[in-house]
Amino acid sequence: MRMHSPSLSELHAFAAAARLGSYSLAARELYVTQGGISRAIARLEEHLGFALFERQGRRSVLTEAGREYLQAVEPAVHAIESASAAARRRHFGPQLRLSVVPTLFSHWLIPRLPHFNALHPGIALSFAPYRRDDPLSAAEIDGWLRVGSEPWPAHVVADYVVGRDLVPICHPRELQGPRPIRSPRDVLARPLLFHTNYPGNWARWMSHLNLPGPCPAPAADFELVALLVQAVAAGMGVALVQRCLVEEDLAAGRVALALPAPVHIERGYFLCRPATRAPSEAFAQFREWLLEQAAPGAVPPAAVSGP
Repeated sequence: MRMHSPSLSELHAFAAAARLGSYSLAARELYVTQGGISRAIARLEEHLGFALFERQGRRSVLTEAGREYLQAVEPAVHAIESASAAARRRHFGPQLRLSVVPTLFSHWLIPRLPHFNALHPGIALSFAPYRRDDPLSAAEIDGWLRVGSEPWPAHVVADYVVGRDLVPICHPRELQGPRPIRSPRDVLARPLLFHTNYPGNWARWMSHLNLPGPCPAPAADFELVALLVQAVAAGMGVALVQRCLVEEDLAAGRVALALPAPVHIERGYFLCRPATRAPSEAFAQFREWLLEQAAPGAVPPAAVSGP
């Protein structure tokens, strides 16, 4: 009997492009080239004998025939994906694939993962590459840890985890000597180090403390938190960072809190998943553990090597 169904790769390309309205976004989600998406959809259109998309400006919009075809095949594609994932879980055991913003990954999550592994030795963790413009919908990823603020788009379910506490850090010797830091004005008298991607942090800190402007010019700016911390540890000046990202540096005495009270911001790190997809048991267990780790008074990283 002659097969009339197209390949799964063509259907995946079609469904992703239809949902995202863009061949390039579909390519990023499926980790292929934009040309690969275009060729797959062209083969599908040739197979079906009608156009699935039409161009409207920069967007690829479904034709009426394309919408009808998507409604017919999308449930089957999801069913095949779910059956394949279930089969893998039965063979290999529970798996959890996550995508994590690198800064939180290296400074906060990795020191805690041995504790998760000890509590849940049967769950195999896997980490996907981080993409700044990820639409948070890839079928092969269970969850994302991302920077953001509420409200999130309707297609995303997001739980706040950590990161809303902004604190000034300095070299420990800045708290001693003839001119120690004792007040916000003492902080502003030091060279200020800025985060390149968040240059407004110092102005926000000043506004929160009702300090008159203007904000002093940066002595230097750095794109990575790790470089900011190194600059502070070298004695270059004072930096504003999210407290969760400097726990180990504070504990080791490489840097110190210039002032103890944090400034609270809207931006933080959130655990995200697609609203249209039911979370797996492994994801639910990871979410519960993650929120416990982020709760006030949670055990510090140095003590979380076992259950």
